[in-house]
Formats: sequence, structure tokens, C-alpha cells
Amino acid sequence: AGMERLVERLEKAVQRLETVCQGPGMCGDGSSQGVAQYVQAFDALLAGPVSEYMKISKEVGGDVQKHAEMVHAGLMSERSVLVTASQHQQPAENVFSTLLKPISEQIQAVQNFREKNRGSKLFNHLSAVSESIPALGWVAMAPKPGPYVKEMTDAAMFYTNRILKEYKDVDKKQVDWVKAYLSIWTELQAYIKEYHTTGLTWSKTGPVATEGAKAPSAPPAGAAPPPPAPPPTKGAVSHLTSAQTSPWCAAWLASGQMWHEGLRHVSDDMKTHKNPALKNQGGPIRSGPKPFTAPKPACSANPSQKASPKQPALLELEGKKWRVENHENATNLVISDTELKQVAYVFKCTNSTLQIKGKINSITLDNCKKLGLVFDDVVGIVEIINSRDVKVQVMGKVPTISINKTDGCHVYLSKNSLDCEIVSAKSSEMNVLIPTEGGDFTEFPVPEQFKTVWNGQKLVTTVTEIAG
Repeated sequence: AGMERLVERLEKAVQRLETVCQGPGMCGDGSSQGVAQYVQAFDALLAGPVSEYMKISKEVGGDVQKHAEMVHAGLMSERSVLVTASQHQQPAENVFSTLLKPISEQIQAVQNFREKNRGSKLFNHLSAVSESIPALGWVAMAPKPGPYVKEMTDAAMFYTNRILKEYKDVDKKQVDWVKAYLSIWTELQAYIKEYHTTGLTWSKTGPVATEGAKAPSAPPAGAAPPPPAPPPTKGAVSHLTSAQTSPWCAAWLASGQMWHEGLRHVSDDMKTHKNPALKNQGGPIRSGPKPFTAPKPACSANPSQKASPKQPALLELEGKKWRVENHENATNLVISDTELKQVAYVFKCTNSTLQIKGKINSITLDNCKKLGLVFDDVVGIVEIINSRDVKVQVMGKVPTISINKTDGCHVYLSKNSLDCEIVSAKSSEMNVLIPTEGGDFTEFPVPEQFKTVWNGQKLVTTVTEIAG
């Protein structure tokens, strides 16, 4: 039965492609120049896995269907970029960033929808999509766009596994939805490997692309997904992309590098919810499954601040305070000569790891992103504020960990620190990992959503079921 269904899907895909190509040199947009082979291959992906995903999303309905339409709009924006690349030579970086703006806006629209619907009964579905939708950014990721897509796909696994666990023996349609959605990214990886192995392939003969370069945002009707989610009209796309551009988007549009910093958001250690990379101070740091939100600390609205010179990196002892500031891509920061009265203040460190040996009074992480912290013992408090994508591993003991205004925080406790109190406020996607006898970690989410009722005498607050 499974093989028959696969053959049926392949036949439908072929039929759609046949309707696209009306003759030699006439394919896709019907222009006399034709459409590049890799654009036709992308249309096949739209007609196959994407079409199946849209179909099942419509059957599931509700927020999942609305979300799927946004995903489809993002894929259409991506197709437009592919057509442009197939007809133009690669432009300057700032022009390329402008061409990618529609994709950026669609990614933001998808993720904003999840954030605005945290009370949805299908929140895990929305989270799976929001975590992986940055995969559309592969067009800006060189020289390894394929591995980047896989990395984004792995970010969705935390939530897709929740869906499978909840519906495995209850609703086959939900299971099919997971398979259909993940197949999009699996097929996209294969597509990239064949046509864009080291980055987006540009034409070698066409004119250099400009900001005004136009390309069809959707293939003809035959190649587009079926009625459940028709290609968005100009007005529909305008509606989806008219959401306010976040500071992250503005920064990305000004610099291709910001795209990478803003979207890369999972590492190998979190694919199995283990922590060998952090424990050994190796590999990039990323806090597993978290909702992608526009990082406010990462981009200032003040133009003068953007132009300010980069601050020097520090790792020094000033009186009784260890100052660790402005480090980027530093994976071997170590503080070893510690005393009980000393404190550590870690400020604006990005994509780095820090190990603090010995016993120390307190540790504060402020305005850090993609930071891994490993420490032995703290007699006071470990405080994490205004940060994003942080991993903290306790090797010895700590009485209190405070998490405030932070998006994405994984706390790995040791067996000696299981009595630690974790206090959180105004934060999202916090997870505490408890060690098992086998040396692995079991992950437990920290509730973010609560219900408060008046019982006649006082307010009573409890954790809502959806909060985990």
C-alpha cells in the first residue's frame, strides 16, 4: 500500500510537470528563454512534497492550515529568487540582501503567527514549522547550504516527536502531517545537493541582478500545489509580508552576515538532547528547540550605535570581578584561578563557550547569544538576563539559577545540583535537563503559560496544560 501511494504521488508530480512544459524552451513562466533546470526541479518539489503537506494541512484545518499558507508563500518567494538567479549574474552583497527581503519577511510572518497563537491546541505543529522555516535561508548560506537545511530540520524534531507521541495511536492524519512536512526539507536537501552544492547557482551569462530584478513568484497553475493552498496572489503576499520588519530583519538586510547569525539555531548536541559538545567545550552553541523571535538586543534602532566601533574583547580580573566581554566565536574561554569571594560578569559574548573552574560567589550572563557556560560550584546565584540561545551546565552545585528576559535557555544539572531553585520571568523556551544513570539527560520544559482564577478569597495560579 505504501509503495502504491508513492507511485501515485510520483505520477501526479509528473503530470503537473508535463502541464508546465508546453514545448522546447517553453517551461515554467512560458518565456522564450525557458526556465533553468533547477527551477523546474524546484517546481517538482512544490508539486510533490509541498502539495502533500498543503493537502494534509487543509484536512487538519485551523491554525495549521493558516500556517501552511504562510509557508507556501515563503516557498513562492524562494522560487522567485531562484528564477532571478537563473537569469542573472550574482550581484553585490547589499543588492542580494534586498532581493532576499521577501523571504525574510515570510519567515518572520510564520514565526510571528506562532507567537501570537501560543494558546492554540496545535501549538506543537506551529512550533515545528517555526523552528524549521529559517531553512528557507539556505539561498544565503555558502558554502554549505545543504547541511544548514538539515540543521534547521533537526530543530523541528523536538516538536514533531511530541506530535507523534501524542497522536501515534490516536489520529493517523497528524502522523501523516509530520511525515509530509519533514519530507519537504528532506527533498530540499537532495535538491540543494544536486543543483546548489556550495551555494545558490547564478547565471554566468545574464546581466548582473539589480534590486529591481523581477521574477515570477509562482509557477503556472499546473505546477503549483492544488486548491488547498493556491499560489498567493499579489495582494495575499502583500498582506503576509506587510508585518512590521523586525530589527533583526533590518540588520540582515544591511549585512549578509546577519542572516547567518539570526537564523542558525541548532547544533549537533541538541539533536539527541545530550550535551557532549558543551561539556567538552567544542562545537557551536545553540539551545535546542526555541521559538525564533526577533532578538531585540542584537540590533539597535539607533543608527549611530550601529556605526560605533567594535568593543575590545576582555577576560580579566578587576578587583573581585571577572569581566568576560565582547567575545565572538571563542570556544576556549577559561577562568581557572577563582576564589570564593569573586564574581563573574559575562557581557555581550556571542557563539562562544566559557568554563569557570573552582568555587565562585556568583555568575551573571548579560546580553549574550549562543553562549555555553560550564562551571563547577557557585555559592550564590547564576543569573541570565537579556540573552538568547544560552546553555548552562552545572558540574558541581548551585543553589539558585535566575532566568529573566531570555529566549532559549537550557540548564544541565548535575546529580549534586538537583535541589537547585530555578526562577524565571519574561522568558521563553526554557528547558531543564536532568542526568540519568546512563549518562544521558532527560529534558523537561519549564512552563511559560499559566492560568489565574479568583477562588472567592484570593487569586490562585496554576500551570496550564498546554504549557507543558
